[in-house]
Amino acid sequence: MKKQIVRISILHNARLMAAIYFVISLPLVLMIAVSAVMQEGIGGSFFALMLMPLLYTAFGFVLTLFGAWVYNGIAARIGGFEFTTVEAEVRR
Repeated sequence: MKKQIVRISILHNARLMAAIYFVISLPLVLMIAVSAVMQEGIGGSFFALMLMPLLYTAFGFVLTLFGAWVYNGIAARIGGFEFTTVEAEVRR
């Protein structure tokens, strides 16, 4: 059975992706901090390091918001993602 996604919730998906980007950014910041301390110390880049998760989250939110808006506009004109589904058996 073929199904088509014709509209996605813009704000909900942007919030979800922002949360995902935030969680992804935390280990990245930790790795960068450890690397900086081992090389020469964090020094002046400490503020930038603490700002990174917030910027990563904000950009993820805005870009997903824009992407969902573009998707809805294009999907309304030419159709959305199309995929095939099957009934799955329940495994216990």
